[in-house]
Amino acid sequence: MKKRSVWKGILSAALLACAGIYIWTQGASGEQIKEFTAFFDVPGNTLDTKNKIRDRIAELTGYRCQEIWLVGQTADEAIASYIANGEYPDFISGDVTLYEAGALIPIDEYWEAYPNIRTYMSDEAWNRLRQEDGHIYWIPQFGIVRDQAPEVLHEGEAFWIQTRVLKWAGYPKISTVEQYFALLEDYMTANPCMESGEGNIAFTILCDDWRYFCLENPPQFLDGYPNDGSCIVDTETMTVKDYNITATAKQYFEILNREYHNGLVDPESFTQSYDEYLEKLASGRVLGMVDQWWQFSYDVGDFLERLSGQGCNYVPLPVTIREGIENQWHVKRGDDFSVAEGIAITRDCSDVEGAMQFMNDLLSEEVMKLRFWGIEGEDYNVDENGVFYRTEEQRAKARDGEYQASQFCYYSYFPRLEGMSGDGLNTFQPEYQKGEFFAGLPEDVRECLEAYGCKSYVDMLGSNDKPGPWYPMYSHSDMLTRQTEAGRAWKEMNAVKHRYLPQVIMTEDFEKMWEQYMTEYRACLPELFFEEMQRELERRIKTAED
Repeated sequence: MKKRSVWKGILSAALLACAGIYIWTQGASGEQIKEFTAFFDVPGNTLDTKNKIRDRIAELTGYRCQEIWLVGQTADEAIASYIANGEYPDFISGDVTLYEAGALIPIDEYWEAYPNIRTYMSDEAWNRLRQEDGHIYWIPQFGIVRDQAPEVLHEGEAFWIQTRVLKWAGYPKISTVEQYFALLEDYMTANPCMESGEGNIAFTILCDDWRYFCLENPPQFLDGYPNDGSCIVDTETMTVKDYNITATAKQYFEILNREYHNGLVDPESFTQSYDEYLEKLASGRVLGMVDQWWQFSYDVGDFLERLSGQGCNYVPLPVTIREGIENQWHVKRGDDFSVAEGIAITRDCSDVEGAMQFMNDLLSEEVMKLRFWGIEGEDYNVDENGVFYRTEEQRAKARDGEYQASQFCYYSYFPRLEGMSGDGLNTFQPEYQKGEFFAGLPEDVRECLEAYGCKSYVDMLGSNDKPGPWYPMYSHSDMLTRQTEAGRAWKEMNAVKHRYLPQVIMTEDFEKMWEQYMTEYRACLPELFFEEMQRELERRIKTAED
């Protein structure tokens, strides 16, 4: 398999990231184009030098940005390197660590001149981002919804399974984790290999760095709770609880232990990198996993499309720990953004007004269409009613990695609007457009959804309203640092889970290892963390009532 080059050009981009250095180029009409630099603490795809839509956006706005992505380090290591060096790009993935280092400028001192930024969120939402000095230093890039987009795409976490497995079994109802693994075992017994002769992998687990949530947080979902991330909220008592120590948590990891020794759990799960994980998924060999859709689909979708005839694409299943539990895997989108991080402008940016203008322009409807739909007539069409759609050829090109690198410029980690555009007819992103979603699905996925009487991923899971004004609680826990008792407990709890959960799954003596894990976990004083989360829960509820 030819692996797409993710890091092409990263060195040349990094050379531009020093403070105060700008590249001026000339647009087609002769105007000067100013180039910013931005570092994002996640892996990403480098665009071709002559990217058509990036050039089009530059001509419209007067600005271009050289995006620098994470490579060869963890996110924490990369940010620490910038802080130690004392020099920053113009934009950066901002959080409390950089704020405390004095690396960021307060955007609220500038935003009145930039209406698309100022009205990006409500005052109440903006105020949730204010730091101790009363200022706002970063802008959430995701989860800001205008109106309510059609609920078709489940971009969050789920137990995913390949359509070939469900088709082979006659599209059975799968609602518990035991049923899920029983189906994988039956399929593997009958079909140990792909058509190519490569061996199938029943279930793999992504554990690399911060992505280990794929390993550690399924118990909250299995008990029917939504993705509060760091805790569960009992809505009957309005108390915060610890999903790491529930009976369901122990049962789930005991199932994984059993399936590991049965040969169903990929033995490389606990050592593979994120790139190696994606490469396995892209090969079509992996029958199932727990993950968030956005974390794998954009990278492997075009590869799996080529294997559609073999049924290698994924659909989500409404899996819980036992029958009768109402799942909350999918919660309707609606301004569920994280206050813990976002895009920030650094103190080394010599043109803060220009940086603000660039972000402001990226949020205009004209540029939003370019970023996500592309160029009308090339990447999408408009019918007689004004509704955007794509032809089969356009959909195929949109999935092609080489075409994306030369044509599309999503500026994916700059702020975006989600939901419905101002015309009330079209969504800001094609993947949420109701008709386009189903028409653009691979054939095996359409066949699978129809077999279950569904037209979308959300139909497979069911849709839930936002559980309450506190949701999601992870937006608070992500901001905790070692400067507080709760933050220290939180960091130590995570370190223990990183260290012990792989051992819990691989051990020959589950009960002994689980008790050892619980002993180490309790030594972290998790009660300090959950007391802080309880205070935050009560604060959010009171704020909503006021």
